[in-house]
Amino acid sequence: MKPPRFRYFAADSTAHAVELLGEYGDEAKLLAGGQSVVPLLNFRLVAPAVLIDINRITELDHVRVDGITTRVGALVRQRTIERDQELRRRGPMLTETVGLIGHVAIRNRGTVGGALAHADPAGEWPALGLLLGACFRIVGPRGRRTVPVDEFFRGFLTTAIEPDELLEEVELRLPSPGAGHAFVEVARRHGDFALVGVGAVVELDSRCRIAHIAIALIGVASTAVRAGDAERVLRGELPSTELVKSAAEAAAAGLDPVDDIHASGTYRRRIAGVLTRRALYTALARAGWERRDVA
Repeated sequence: MKPPRFRYFAADSTAHAVELLGEYGDEAKLLAGGQSVVPLLNFRLVAPAVLIDINRITELDHVRVDGITTRVGALVRQRTIERDQELRRRGPMLTETVGLIGHVAIRNRGTVGGALAHADPAGEWPALGLLLGACFRIVGPRGRRTVPVDEFFRGFLTTAIEPDELLEEVELRLPSPGAGHAFVEVARRHGDFALVGVGAVVELDSRCRIAHIAIALIGVASTAVRAGDAERVLRGELPSTELVKSAAEAAAAGLDPVDDIHASGTYRRRIAGVLTRRALYTALARAGWERRDVA
């Protein structure tokens, strides 16, 4: 398999990339880590007239941690996040979840911005964006704009980024100290895309009630989704096994996944409930809740 013919440009700055995007618009595709666009090119699922390589743009390669806020440049490699010691201390959910993505070779090349802009419904990064209240800084010929996560993912492989724009940076709010987190998924083989995945972030107040809860699922819709019904079941309540069971049932009931060659919608819905329960038990335990029904 070979890609179709295209013209190649290597942008050396954000301004240069924006200039090229402004000139070629929807005839162009960006090349960062290549983990999404190169397979699409080789399968001839996309046929851009122009490929703009942004790997030389050093201002897009940064990780800045300030308290619970982390700003990640679009060109940061996923392996960089996985191995970042400061993030491992302050935001272990990021480092742990990124370690689930593909294989080391993929994480060595794949970029944070590429994974978010590609918006694969089975990808871990869109779920992390939902869980951590991401804000996306986008730049194009009309200037810069910031898009909150609830307006960013528009549909299957579709985001708020226009054809003549690029993602510069994503800002994430790390869970507060003392919060619990978990990300669990099911795949056919190690390194495969997740059939279903569930992430959870839980914070308990001084009375051990659930003060903050966020649950996100992948592999069950055209984009990563929040489990709003399950969150409403949990918010403000004292944790219990029955409460977790009810929340997991609510998460599954709110889904309508489609059948495909990998799994039936019925299977995905059932696994979503099971994984929601597992993610909640792990996140609650990390937040300090002691499960009483376990010998």
